[in-house]
Amino acid sequence: MGKFLLGFLIGMIFIVVLGVIVVIAAIRVGQGRPTVASNSALILHLEGDIPEQAPVEVPLAFLENQQTITVLDTWRMLRDAAADKRIKALVLEPRDLTAGWGRLEELRSEIAEFRKSGKPVTAFLRGAGMHEYYVATAADKIYMSPEDELDVKGLRAELFYVKDTLGKLGINMEFEKIGRYKDAPDQFTRTSPTPETLEVTNDMLDQYYGDAVSVIAEGRKKQPSDVRAAIDQGPFVGEQALKLGLLDALLYEDQMWGKLNSSLGTLTKINEKSYSKAETPGQGTKIAFITAEGDITRGGTNEDVSDTGITTAQMLKTLREVESDSSIKGAILRIDSPGGDGIASDDILHEAKVLSQKKPTIISMSDVAASGGYYIAMTGDPIVAYPNTITGSIGVFYGRPDLKGFYDKIGLKETILSRGQFADIDALNGPLTEAQKKKLYDAIAIFYKDFVERVAAARKRDFAQIDSLGQGRVWLGEQAKHNGLVDDLGGLDRAVEMVKQRAKIGAAEKITLVTYPPKKTVFDLLFKSSTESEVESRIRALVGNVPIRSLVHGGMLRLMPFTVTVK
Repeated sequence: MGKFLLGFLIGMIFIVVLGVIVVIAAIRVGQGRPTVASNSALILHLEGDIPEQAPVEVPLAFLENQQTITVLDTWRMLRDAAADKRIKALVLEPRDLTAGWGRLEELRSEIAEFRKSGKPVTAFLRGAGMHEYYVATAADKIYMSPEDELDVKGLRAELFYVKDTLGKLGINMEFEKIGRYKDAPDQFTRTSPTPETLEVTNDMLDQYYGDAVSVIAEGRKKQPSDVRAAIDQGPFVGEQALKLGLLDALLYEDQMWGKLNSSLGTLTKINEKSYSKAETPGQGTKIAFITAEGDITRGGTNEDVSDTGITTAQMLKTLREVESDSSIKGAILRIDSPGGDGIASDDILHEAKVLSQKKPTIISMSDVAASGGYYIAMTGDPIVAYPNTITGSIGVFYGRPDLKGFYDKIGLKETILSRGQFADIDALNGPLTEAQKKKLYDAIAIFYKDFVERVAAARKRDFAQIDSLGQGRVWLGEQAKHNGLVDDLGGLDRAVEMVKQRAKIGAAEKITLVTYPPKKTVFDLLFKSSTESEVESRIRALVGNVPIRSLVHGGMLRLMPFTVTVK
């Protein structure tokens, strides 16, 4: 009886909460759009990840303000604001940015494009590091309060290895892989990086650091050598940064607004969320903007709503919706993925090719489109990437844990009865035999050969050329362009320009980017069945945003090395 009453009470609470959300949502719909005053300053808060795919829409005012905007949101907003006579200035407030270097390039280029309108752009920094300062250098003026710190001191890469940690628990990870650069399993099987990993990581640091220095030098009108010398003295307290010319003045926020009001007249502040709602929906030829963000897994059979990455069912459904919509005249497939499950990647590539045959398509790479993320780009359509996009990593691996030592430590005994030579190949109570290793390696070799062949066909290269660029090696966009793995360097502007050309849409003709999949609502998540297991969710809570689902589910993985963090 007690359990019944508890269940009844929980059910009633759920219904009441759901009812409140519905009522508030209805009220907010009836309130109409915010208005934009005639002399307004758009405040752009750039914080956190700046995702590609829109976060869940929650119709509660106090929660809406915590929701982040997407890369596409900023692209639309800044172009509208540049042409909007009511907007007289742009104020940037970047803080705690965790977006990767590709998206940082996109944000900065969008701000630079806005500046062409002649409207002033001001950046106000709070506890800024390299990411925030990188974006801020696109502004006309950069301010910071006198006692604040500018944490600009260069870049570092952190690589973690847990073999000894797992060994203390009696766990031994076993992997078979193709590609001498395919180092994703190394954090589990080694205690230090290989020469190949050091080679690639140093190349990445050189590219990122060189680009950062170049960007700062351009924005602050300095020589690159002077910028490098200044960075070597960081981090800075306000006065130090000012003397080195990294800032324009030390001001408190109200003083910054005082300067703007003095030069432009009294400005009305409007933030990005209010301005976005005030905008009139775009009119023009429809182009689908399809986001593929996160690690790739098979997911559930009917998983139409996913908040944990790219799943087969959800992605195939999205691509088919675009294919069947006659009002859509072209498509941009926007990829931000380190890869994942090999079979899921192949299913998605197949459907992406079907889309490509029906609609003019362009592939746009974000921070990462590597391994399986690169594989799904192999439709044969033009690919545009940022100079700092992580891509390539053409390789395959298979892994599983040997838990016998762990079982012994906790006193767990297991007896396995099997029929079939390889029935216990994925059992966890002992190491792989030589025959099992060969069986797995032969399967991986087939997957790798298929991967190279798909790339060779899409990029119109021979097998040997792609194989030499493969071997699991990660390339940055600039290197990938040189090696023929991508076609052009740029961001959303370039992707839009290219898809208009392919769809025979006039250069001056207006377009509307229609996002796929559409923004998820709280109701979608309340009524969806989760396919993430309890084990997966607990591991994810401990280790953060790594491709846990791909690793837990195992199989032939096309997954890039996700252990590198550049700060």
